[in-house]
Amino acid sequence: MKLRYFFYFTFLFAMLNSIVYSQTMDSIVSYSPIGVFHTYYTSFTGAPRQGIQNPNTKGTIEIFDDYKEGLKYLSAFEYIIVLYHFNEVSGWDETIQPPGSDQSQEYGVFATRSPRRPNPIGFSIVKLEKIENGVLYVSGIDAFDNSPIIDIKPYLPSIDCIKSVQNNNAEVKFGHHDELFLNDSSFYR
Repeated sequence: MKLRYFFYFTFLFAMLNSIVYSQTMDSIVSYSPIGVFHTYYTSFTGAPRQGIQNPNTKGTIEIFDDYKEGLKYLSAFEYIIVLYHFNEVSGWDETIQPPGSDQSQEYGVFATRSPRRPNPIGFSIVKLEKIENGVLYVSGIDAFDNSPIIDIKPYLPSIDCIKSVQNNNAEVKFGHHDELFLNDSSFYR
C-alpha cells in the first residue's frame, strides 16, 4: 500500500512539475529601464564595434529618479558593466558572419556579439568618469543614443576577467580579437 502511494505521489509531483515548467517557459519576461544612454551615436552614424576599443568615446547615462539611490558607492569603481536594450534592432539572425571573421563560415548568434539576437541585450564595459545628480559620465561607449539601460554592475577584475586559452583561440578564429588593442590598452594594465 505504501509503495503504491509513493508511486502515486511521485507521478503527481512529476506532472505538477511539468505543468509549472511549461507555464514558466510560456511566460513573458519583462524589464523596466532604470535609465537611458545619451551618446552621439545613432542608427545613421553607427557605433563602435566594441566601445572599450575606442576609449575616447564619451557619453552619459541618465538614471531615472526611482533608481538614483542605487548608485550609492558606485563611484568607487573605475569600470562598470552596463546592460542595455538594443532598441533599434528588429528581428534576429540564427547565424552571423561577424566583421573580421572567416567570411566563408557562419557562426551561431550565441557565439557572436551581434546585436541581432532573440533578446537584443547589449553588454558594455565602460569607464566611469564621474557621477553627478544621477548622471553617469562614461567613456568607451558603443551604444546608440536613447538606448534603455536595463542594469549596471561594477566590473570586478578578480571574477570578470577569466583567462582561457580556448576562449582566446575562439576569439581569434571568430574575428573578435584585436591584438593591437590588447597589447596597447591601459584597460588591461
